Amino acid sequence: MPLRVISYDGASYKQQLMDEKVEQYYPVCTLVLYFGTKTKWTAPKTLHKCISILNELKPFVSDYKINVFNIAWLDDKTINMFNSDFKFIAKYFQTKRKNTKYIPTNEQITHVDSIIKTFKALTGDKRFEEIYNKANLKNKRGGVTMDEFLDKIINEGIEKGRAEEKADLIRKMMDKKYTTEQIADLLDISVKEIKKIAAKVPVEA
Repeated sequence: MPLRVISYDGASYKQQLMDEKVEQYYPVCTLVLYFGTKTKWTAPKTLHKCISILNELKPFVSDYKINVFNIAWLDDKTINMFNSDFKFIAKYFQTKRKNTKYIPTNEQITHVDSIIKTFKALTGDKRFEEIYNKANLKNKRGGVTMDEFLDKIINEGIEKGRAEEKADLIRKMMDKKYTTEQIADLLDISVKEIKKIAAKVPVEA
């Protein structure tokens, strides 16, 4: 990572150097945000730790330190200092690391689209974006809170669980040679819905 950060910082300084309109150079500060929840950052944080250097050459090779922040290990006081939507992300990963229940707040999310895409990218959970689009939260008046959004994810999970239970029951009844009409009558579901579910359910031989 130090090598990568050096290349980013170097590119920024080069851009300033090549711009003839720049009268005063500005410092470049790169922050590495680590979202791991099992352990803190363990990779090298300095250039000297990344490369093999002879001891006699070390005094002549400039070292380079990177700024790493272990987001999941931030305390509540630090997280509450954030005025941006990042506080929701930090709190989520802190809770995940502690393996405790995430309790969302009623604070409004300022940039809903951006934070949802960030959650999806960091967690790999597609439900964040799917439910965001499905519920049309982008056009919701009055803003969106984290509490409201997670409620939709939880309810979606419950509905999905119920649908899977229903499909499993239908599969078992089909295995027992129940007809579509019999299943529809017993479960109080339309024949059309039974056929729709049956088309996706494999029947045991």
